[in-house]
Amino acid sequence: RSAVERTSATAKRTTKEAVGQARAQGRRTGVAAEQAATALLDDATRAIDPDDDVRPASYDNWTKAELYERAQELDIDGRSSMSKPELVRALRST
Repeated sequence: RSAVERTSATAKRTTKEAVGQARAQGRRTGVAAEQAATALLDDATRAIDPDDDVRPASYDNWTKAELYERAQELDIDGRSSMSKPELVRALRST
């Protein structure tokens, strides 16, 4: 192969890796932003009604096993293959 072909192949491979890394970082950033927003909303809710002890703890504070158990109770499809953030999103959407 010529130097141009090798350089082109390397550039394609590098670009593909960079795009994959950027997508992964975007997903991580989205999850972190969602968790931060939820924490802020929880804080705001507690500030408005600090004596309301009936409110359940934020799903962000639950273990993955606890989240999975709750997902089982609610019969959420696909729960066995979900990550902790995915379980939290699924539980919040029910």
